[in-house]
Amino acid sequence: MSNSLVFSLTALLTLVPAALFPFRSIAGTHGQGRTPAFWGALLLAATGPVVWSAVQVGARWQTGLTAALWVTVAACMVLFVMLSVLTRSVWRLTPLLLPYLLVVASLATATAGGREPALHGGAPSLWIDIHIGVSVVTYALLTLASMASLAAFLQDRALKAKRPTALTRFLPPMRDSDRMQVRLLGASEAVLGLGLATGMAVLHYEQGILLRPDHKTLFSFATFAVIGGLLFVHARTGIRGRTATRMILIAYLLLTLAYPGVKFVTSVLMS
Repeated sequence: MSNSLVFSLTALLTLVPAALFPFRSIAGTHGQGRTPAFWGALLLAATGPVVWSAVQVGARWQTGLTAALWVTVAACMVLFVMLSVLTRSVWRLTPLLLPYLLVVASLATATAGGREPALHGGAPSLWIDIHIGVSVVTYALLTLASMASLAAFLQDRALKAKRPTALTRFLPPMRDSDRMQVRLLGASEAVLGLGLATGMAVLHYEQGILLRPDHKTLFSFATFAVIGGLLFVHARTGIRGRTATRMILIAYLLLTLAYPGVKFVTSVLMS
């Protein structure tokens, strides 16, 4: 067994306690709330992916699928911990977010040990680092926005059916979920706009052009348009529920195709 696979499995296991913690609360076998045990599990779930991501990209940024997935998990966990500390209800997204990140980390572990080519480019390293950092933060923000939207959808469906479940009782209230998704979408749009601008700057420095008609560019601009349209419609009509959830998930799918999707094709299918 290679060292990279061992480290990847270790980082994967650090996510398990936090992923299971809310379901113990839902089942009534553990007290609800942001208890010391919850914070311990959450910090452990953030530490594993962050450390392993830092080890992988510490010397030079890697462009393969495995590194991209681990950096995504790490960014989502760091952002989630910060928002859980600063806000009242974000932590209640744990039963949706942590199992999803566990799946992403499992995929990263399954592809560990593969070819991870280093990034090459003629632009200044600072510009490239800024562009990569902005892209990762955008994906993390939109991931959390998607989870908040899913929580709002589940709450809305339970209220209409007048059948709340143990899961919906744990998730953030409907109003908090709506407020959360709008704020996260606004932040995603702003950071994605910055990412598009820095990407154009890097491309102009390297090739003398502002846009390159490839899949990543197309999906990124489509994501920007969908999020902008959703925010505009929400401001005018207060759109929520199933329609809003579908639009947010469409935006998330487009950004997934632009970021890890392209890497999956180049690193796995075409390798």
